[in-house]
Amino acid sequence: MKKVAAVLAGLVLVVSLVSLVFAAGEKKVVVKSVDAKAATMVVTDEGKDETLNVDKSVDLGKVKAGDKVMITVDKDMVMSVKPAKAKAAVGC
Repeated sequence: MKKVAAVLAGLVLVVSLVSLVFAAGEKKVVVKSVDAKAATMVVTDEGKDETLNVDKSVDLGKVKAGDKVMITVDKDMVMSVKPAKAKAAVGC
């Protein structure tokens, strides 16, 4: 019984650590609005608008409504904003 408990405890620890590693996520969004003073931005992700706080290290002066960007989000805080890469043309 002690072995089973030890294995389960170890498994829970591993799963917890893995979830922390993947807590920061990157996603492609469209910028709806930017408020540099409040350090927030509204983005559209999969058809839904979402208001996010932006880390002070991010230069919001380079971001404007309508931009397609890749953002890195960690716990509802935008940590980075980069222009989204255009899809490669498919065909011959």
